Amino acid sequence: MPGQPSPGPGTTGDYTPGGTGPAPAHAPTRFYGTATLDPTRVGRDAGRIADEMIAHLVGLVGSEVTVTLEIDAMMPTGASPHVVRTRHEPGCGAAAHLPRA
Repeated sequence: MPGQPSPGPGTTGDYTPGGTGPAPAHAPTRFYGTATLDPTRVGRDAGRIADEMIAHLVGLVGSEVTVTLEIDAMMPTGASPHVVRTRHEPGCGAAAHLPRA
């Protein structure tokens, strides 16, 4: 139409991120994100991410979603024997991936 800006390459002209219009011709095929969580509220923060992001990604037909939790702890005085023992107890899902001190 005269006087209307033409859509950019690969767009339909009426798509807005987060909107309800059709997706662009070449929709993104990969997502990678990181988040720093409050160590005292990991359950709350991770739950929010699961609800707001992961649920949408796993709901896409054919999607393959991997979620990894990485913990980086610096302990200037070292870990107590109780902490070392607890992280290696049977039944702890992460124990197989945690290095021994």
